[in-house]
Amino acid sequence: MKNIFFFLDTEKKPSGGRKIIFQYCNYIDSLKNYNSSIVFVQKKKIYKFKQSIKKKLGIQEQSYGWKFNDLKINKKPNLIWADYNINVKENLKFNRKTDFVILPEIFSHFAENFLIREKIPYAIFVQNGYAIFSSSDYKKIYKSYKKAKFILSYSKDINDCILTAFPFCKNKILKLVPAIESTKLYTNKKKQNLITYMPRKLKKHSELVLLFLKKYLPKSWKVKPIENLNEKAVFQNLKKSKIFLSFSELEGLGMPPIEAALAGNKIIGYTGEAGKEYWKEPVFTEIKNGEIKNFCKCILENLKLKNFKKEKSKIINELSKKYSLENQNLSILNFLKKIN
Repeated sequence: MKNIFFFLDTEKKPSGGRKIIFQYCNYIDSLKNYNSSIVFVQKKKIYKFKQSIKKKLGIQEQSYGWKFNDLKINKKPNLIWADYNINVKENLKFNRKTDFVILPEIFSHFAENFLIREKIPYAIFVQNGYAIFSSSDYKKIYKSYKKAKFILSYSKDINDCILTAFPFCKNKILKLVPAIESTKLYTNKKKQNLITYMPRKLKKHSELVLLFLKKYLPKSWKVKPIENLNEKAVFQNLKKSKIFLSFSELEGLGMPPIEAALAGNKIIGYTGEAGKEYWKEPVFTEIKNGEIKNFCKCILENLKLKNFKKEKSKIINELSKKYSLENQNLSILNFLKKIN
């Protein structure tokens, strides 16, 4: 029996990256001869207390990033937004013969503390190429990528970031596919005059766009933020709306714009860099980061959007196929073959 363990921070707010890890964990656990669990970690209360004191005293630290000694295992994570039954591992004890650990890029520098020294095989899962340097201890990060058996990625932009930072990883990169269950998003229901967006992404930008838009938006239209909702509620809102505003920052592969497109929305906004892989007109319209006035203008121009069903269907079908459960599962099986 092979045990696959994902390492993840405890976060109460919804996250596309965590949702993908939950999907991977569930699928692997369903396979014969495999078990899969997640090790949830969080910062100790004493760490938070010390940080609060330093902030009050105006003390600025020279180093950054999570430190191994500040962590504790969370045996009962409160993930009310996640509609998944996840196996939770309650310690950091691993068997080098039967276990394989997957670290997120933000924790890659922990590899030396409990994996490299014990010769536990591991991979680093880079979901955001711009989060590679998550600690000021560059030597530890470099060593973790050097000693990792594989580096996991799911976009060209992530690959480019990895190879720019660590060119020696060229033959270690394995491509995974994140699945977006399009059947949960397709709907024949009549759309509402509704614009949706996720305010946790570039909050200042979304606030400015809405302030500039306020005077010109017809009364028949409404704007609704999507936040702190489970997957089902998110999808229900995307099914109702006609336009989705993307405020993606630098990220590995933003899922919300794809989900919104599969739910029949016109997507307007930032690509987040990796989104350029799928950002095609007429479904997706790119706004350069920070072009607030142009963002508003584009929204108003699309309120009376004419039917573009033919071109739209082609792009939607491409997305649905590319990010299908079948492709996701095939990519995971390929990865599992490599580690055996």
